[in-house]
Amino acid sequence: MTTVTRFAPSPTGRLHLGHAYSALFARQEARSRRGRFLLRIEDIDASRCRAEFEAGIYEDLAWLGLSWETPVRRQSEHLAEYQEALDRLAGEGLLYPCFCTRAEIKAEIARAGAAPHGPPQGPDGGPIYPGTCRELADDERRRRRAAGEPFALRLDMRKAAATAGELFFRDVAHGRVLATPEIFGDVILARKDTPTSYHLAVAVDDHAQGVTLVTRGADLFASTHVHRLLQALLGLGTPEYHHHKLIFGSDGQKLSKRAEAPSLQSLRESGHSPEEVRLMAIAASAR
Repeated sequence: MTTVTRFAPSPTGRLHLGHAYSALFARQEARSRRGRFLLRIEDIDASRCRAEFEAGIYEDLAWLGLSWETPVRRQSEHLAEYQEALDRLAGEGLLYPCFCTRAEIKAEIARAGAAPHGPPQGPDGGPIYPGTCRELADDERRRRRAAGEPFALRLDMRKAAATAGELFFRDVAHGRVLATPEIFGDVILARKDTPTSYHLAVAVDDHAQGVTLVTRGADLFASTHVHRLLQALLGLGTPEYHHHKLIFGSDGQKLSKRAEAPSLQSLRESGHSPEEVRLMAIAASAR
C-alpha cells in the first residue's frame, strides 16, 4: 500500500518554524516510504481565516523547497461532507443539542463539588463538559431550537463508545494504543457559526484524501482517541500515526502564532536562505 502523508495548516497567520518542521517531517516520511505528500487547508474558522494567509502558506512552502500533489483540499469546500457525517451520527441517536454557554458550563462544574485541587480537565486542558443538556427531554430540545436559542451539537460519548466497542490505533512511537475517547467527555462536533469541529473534519478529511500516515505534533496525540472513535462510527479508514516532538523557542516556550513566533516570511526577509531555515527547524526540534 502506498504511504500518503499530509500537512494541514490553518490560514490564520503566517507559518513559523514549527510549521516548517511539521511539513518537512510529513514530506520526509512520505519520501522515505516512496509515498505521496498532500496539502490540506483547514479553513473552517471563517472568523480568523484569511485569503492572504492561505496565499502565504503556498508561498512559504514553495520557498522551503516543498511540492505537493494537487488539487489542495480546502475544508470550506466540503461542508456538505461534514453535514452528511453529522446527519449519520444524529440518525443513530449519538448527537444532542447543547444550549449551555461557556460561563454556564464553568458554573455547573463549580457547583458539582469538584475536588479541592480543581475540576477535572480534558486532554486539551479545558474542563470536561458535565453533561447538563444530555438528559433534556425531546420536547424541551425542540422548543428551545424553535425559539432560536444558539446551540452546539455534542457527541453522547457514553453511547458512542458503547456503540463502537473496544478500539485501538497504531502510533509509530507508542505501538498499539487502546483508544479511550471518554477522557474527553461529550465533545462538540459542530456549532451554528462553525459547521464542523476539528475532530470531525480531520476524520472525514483523512479518509477522503486516502491518508495512511498522519504526522503531527505530540500535543495532538490525545485527540487521536476521539478521531479513532469517529472513524469507527462513520465507517472511515484508520491511518497509522506518528506524533513528532514539538518545536520550542530559545525561551523554552512552544512556538505558536498566538505567541507571535517569528514567521518564515520574516526569516526570509531578514536574509535567511531556505536551507538555513530548514536547519533551524531541525535544530529547534532537538532542544
